[in-house]
Amino acid sequence: MAEPRRGANDTFEDLAGARILVVEARFYDDIADALLDGAARVLDAAGAEWDRITVPGSLEIPAAIAIAVDAAERRQRPYDGAVALGCVIRGDTIHFEIVSMQSAQGLMELSVARRLPLGNGIITVDTQAQALARARKEELDKGGDAARAALAMVRIKRARAV
Repeated sequence: MAEPRRGANDTFEDLAGARILVVEARFYDDIADALLDGAARVLDAAGAEWDRITVPGSLEIPAAIAIAVDAAERRQRPYDGAVALGCVIRGDTIHFEIVSMQSAQGLMELSVARRLPLGNGIITVDTQAQALARARKEELDKGGDAARAALAMVRIKRARAV
């Protein structure tokens, strides 16, 4: 398997003070904790300000982001970007396909329609062991990857806003 690309180019000092919304699904607490740890570590290292909202499952993440983004704009404290964290584990029914596809589609539509920099850290796996491997910082650190993606997109948006 190819190694994920991470390294020296992933510095975000120029984004200190960026306001980031993190929405996490707590359906699997141990996996959610690992994803959040990764995202928090990256956001803190970048000097970003971040708020966290917890929702029951991955399907609720896009709506929670939309609600929070609207509320922040009304308060004149808009978010610069968002990070979605969750986990969908395959079961014996088609529920896995529905949740994984609809949450991803909802996030994509939200990001494009609102020009919202967004990192999608909803992992979709066959087993809990695969989920933990993807969530833990010692392994694949998908929460950290989602935060890095959101910050990279914030940088692009800021560079093109001039």
